[in-house]
Amino acid sequence: MYKYKKSITILMLCQMIFAVCWFNLKELKINRIASTPAFQIRFMEEQADLDASSFMGMVTEASSGQRVVDYNLLERKAKYALNQEDYDILLRIVEAEAGCEDIKGKMLVAGVIMNRVESGRFPDSVKEVVFQRGNGTVQFSPVKDGRLDRVKVSEETKEAVERVLYGEDITEGALYFAARKYADPERMKWFDNSLTLLFSYGGHEFFF
Repeated sequence: MYKYKKSITILMLCQMIFAVCWFNLKELKINRIASTPAFQIRFMEEQADLDASSFMGMVTEASSGQRVVDYNLLERKAKYALNQEDYDILLRIVEAEAGCEDIKGKMLVAGVIMNRVESGRFPDSVKEVVFQRGNGTVQFSPVKDGRLDRVKVSEETKEAVERVLYGEDITEGALYFAARKYADPERMKWFDNSLTLLFSYGGHEFFF
């Protein structure tokens, strides 16, 4: 009986030793595999996929309830660089001339002003264009009647001006505009006889 128990004990010890050796060899093999470049690359790829999934999840979450910055706007450069005085005058003349127009109508007026700044036929600053006189009269009625100084610039006007300053041009090259309904008939004769009508939009006609 004693010999039988002793044999069982020895057998169990041998099994335990074998198991420990097997696990040690397995761990050594795993470590050697993990140290190979192929394993490391695959691990890094899997980690990158996980990070990308997490990032996309954050983007989805942000877009579902919050305003996300438009990278197209961040990367764009302004076509026109105005000083503060010219910028303020541009806002005011657009508000005074097109305050009742939609954003496209406001952009058209702002675009005509900037077309004049770019043209060799007119002064090269917004201030000089807006306050320019020809044959003893001002070019824009809000300068004459004082509306230029009284207007309150709307957020839509600011957006329209910004879009023009960043290069959106829908003017087809127009250098003049007029509201025939309110314009002096004699002045409109000059527009009709001396200029080319390009198109009408809102309450204005646009000429070149």
